[in-house]
Amino acid sequence: MSAPLTAPAPAASGFLAHGNFIGSMWRFRGLLWQFTLRNVELRHRGSHLGLVWSVLNPLLMLALYVLVFGYIFRGRFNAAHPESRMDYALGIFLGLTLFHLFAEVLGVAPMIIITNPNFVKKVVFPLEILPAAAVSSAFFHMLISLALALTGIALFGPGLGWSVFWLPVILLPVLLLLLGTAWMIAAVGVFFRDISQVMGFVSMALMYASAVVYPASAIPHSVWVWLRFNPMLLAVELSRDVVMWDRPMHFTYLAYLFATGLLASAGGFWIFSKLKPTFADVV
Repeated sequence: MSAPLTAPAPAASGFLAHGNFIGSMWRFRGLLWQFTLRNVELRHRGSHLGLVWSVLNPLLMLALYVLVFGYIFRGRFNAAHPESRMDYALGIFLGLTLFHLFAEVLGVAPMIIITNPNFVKKVVFPLEILPAAAVSSAFFHMLISLALALTGIALFGPGLGWSVFWLPVILLPVLLLLLGTAWMIAAVGVFFRDISQVMGFVSMALMYASAVVYPASAIPHSVWVWLRFNPMLLAVELSRDVVMWDRPMHFTYLAYLFATGLLASAGGFWIFSKLKPTFADVV
């Protein structure tokens, strides 16, 4: 059983403590850990297998994608020669692993403040922890799916090369982007509750705009001119390149990912901090 959820006493004011998301997350890291564990436990509470579903669900999905995309549709990425039927299925699963991370956060962020009114009423409680914990718990489940994807690629796909060690570097700006998005949507969702109704459409549009279920090479040039600015698409493509094809890192795309992630996280936290004092008047 996890430790009781208690917020630490407020520290002295200052830019590091209150003016940026890194200082805030570090200051309340213990509370963030507690809420992350709580989210993971609540997800499987009442089920007989409990946390086993965290492994079983993505394993079943991997088997389904191998069957559908590897043996029925038999698509190709045209990225390597020879390219087996399993490669396409594993590439789809790798892309969907990143997409489901975004989709899960987009699904819970709009209502995460509204559904926790008791914490909103507590003056000293750091509400920014709630969206951050939703991101970290989703990231935990993503890591399990990612481990299965890497295992499948190593055993049944093209194999893993040294470029796979770039993957954590790619995931870092993705995490920053998710944090900023979660803070912004959580804050806006307090005042515009209809936003939760459109997140399903947004997630679906994001999937099709991010080359998750098709190779980026299939995108017409006139469309690529715009989609290349989609950080999710770049994250998916870079991940496939370094994991499946052992290609060298595209540093221009990586730099853009980091710039987008830092801008989104800092901007999202700023928006959340500005709106936070008014949450109690609405919730």
